[in-house]
Amino acid sequence: MGFLSFLLLGLIAGAIAKLIIPGEQRGGWFITLLLGVIGAMLGGWLGGLIFDVGLESFFSLSTWLLAIGGSLIVLLIYGLIVGRRSDAR
Repeated sequence: MGFLSFLLLGLIAGAIAKLIIPGEQRGGWFITLLLGVIGAMLGGWLGGLIFDVGLESFFSLSTWLLAIGGSLIVLLIYGLIVGRRSDAR
């Protein structure tokens, strides 16, 4: 998968993860892109370890599920970190 398609996958996966997780998450489209790409990488890595599946094809269902799952994990961790920091103020 090329660099631009990986960025597009990360942006869409991050946006879907934001829609799935209830509540208000901070950050705009750039944070969504960044967290989505990190989540897609995490999902691909975990998918390779656990299911022996990676992020090879842009139009593969397993690619999208791994990217969205990884984005959910990253977004939850980001929400915990940012939520604690804003509560401390």
